[in-house]
Amino acid sequence: MKTKFLIPVIPLLLLSFGSVTAQEDDSSWDGLTEEQQQLLAPYVDNWDTLSTERRLRLAEGARRWTDMNAAEREAAQDRFNNWRNLSDDQRAAIRDRYQQFQSLSPREKARIRENFQRYRQLPPDRRQQLRDRFREMSPDQRQKLRDQLRQRQQRVRPRTNDRPG
Repeated sequence: MKTKFLIPVIPLLLLSFGSVTAQEDDSSWDGLTEEQQQLLAPYVDNWDTLSTERRLRLAEGARRWTDMNAAEREAAQDRFNNWRNLSDDQRAAIRDRYQQFQSLSPREKARIRENFQRYRQLPPDRRQQLRDRFREMSPDQRQKLRDQLRQRQQRVRPRTNDRPG
């Protein structure tokens, strides 16, 4: 596989999988595996000028890429192409939503993930109906729906500290 094809994927991997926290790993070029070095070859000349965090993130992205099978790589490339085609405003909105999600409690994150999995299990035509209905709502109607769903969710699964002792 050509390195030229892989280079656009590296930033996608960093966005898709979140940032890598500072690690004790060696972030020098020689500390990379041969596969990582091949993927990151365009960075070789300025590797030492990159911040340690950036080097670790790139190395982790390259590691994840090498761990992917062909289908996963193709899906990652598709996501990156979709990301590249977004406007700056759309990207900023996505980054904002991601930051909002990261600030949620683990319980709230789990609730959102569960709801998303239920949605993904719906038949495609039902998902499309729900998307169309949501798009046709005004912002106030959307917020009202969100509030109703939150209230329903809390009635179904009250918080641990809300339950009688």
